Amino acid sequence: MAANDDIHDTTVRLPPFHALRAFEAAGRNLSFARAADELGVSPAAVSQHIQQMEEFAGQPLFRRLGRRVELTDAGHAALAHVASAMASLGEAARVMRLPLRGQRVSVSVAPSFAIKWLVPRLERFKELHPDIEVWVSADMGLVDFAVADVDLAIRYGAGGYADAQAQMLLSESVVPICSPALIEGPQGLKKIEDISRFALLHDDSPDRDPSCPTWPMWMMARGLDAENARKGLRLNQSSMVIEAAMAGKGIGLAKRQLAAADIASGRLVTPFEAEDTPINFAYWMVWRRGRTLSPGLKAFIDWLRDEAGQAEADYGAGI
Repeated sequence: MAANDDIHDTTVRLPPFHALRAFEAAGRNLSFARAADELGVSPAAVSQHIQQMEEFAGQPLFRRLGRRVELTDAGHAALAHVASAMASLGEAARVMRLPLRGQRVSVSVAPSFAIKWLVPRLERFKELHPDIEVWVSADMGLVDFAVADVDLAIRYGAGGYADAQAQMLLSESVVPICSPALIEGPQGLKKIEDISRFALLHDDSPDRDPSCPTWPMWMMARGLDAENARKGLRLNQSSMVIEAAMAGKGIGLAKRQLAAADIASGRLVTPFEAEDTPINFAYWMVWRRGRTLSPGLKAFIDWLRDEAGQAEADYGAGI
């Protein structure tokens, strides 16, 4: 009997799961109301769960400051452990379901990269892995892997994504592009100085890289008159710059990887030799840190690396 009592005494007593979940959400948001919205319960229910946690702890975990709350020292110390435990439970639940969705890969991709690079290549992945279903969501926002039903994100940026594993997929550069029609005839685009006679297409994407040249920067770097370089059509997606250039609307400064297929096909031309400008931003594969990769996701990531390697080789070969 004594041995049983000893075992019972060493058992760790835990507060109710719903109280732990409410504490983690409230601590992360520093708001009972936002925690309630996230969990789909009333603020009163969150308050009741927090009270349960504080009764369990034997001390306050939050300071109530009118409409906002702050964690006490005890609450702050506990939050990291509770958040880690909740993440581990979520990962355990996801791993349990791998046989159900192991053959599905959900990927969030920046719209221009999805349209001009990923989607045209997906048929090759399907030929290699006919049993793996790929779901593509084209969006710009950062993914919260803790709540989003997304396995992988592909983002254009400088890297360094918080709480996520990231690997660079492709580097990028910028190159002038235009329709072949713009270089034909005696009044066509023959040399750099002719740019001033043509409309310019400006990439005003929200994910702008400070190292990515604008038309005024590009022209001034080459000693050209940049007085009218700010005029022209402005577009908020890189893919739209490429489409406008193909339609003969002007000369664009395009991201080389996105325009590569249209350049290779002859739908676009790069009118000036050796005019690529390398930039700091790149395309990154991002997924939740510490997650177990399903066979489908691992196959998709390996395939992306192979495709990116071929794209880099084609670019180096001038294709």
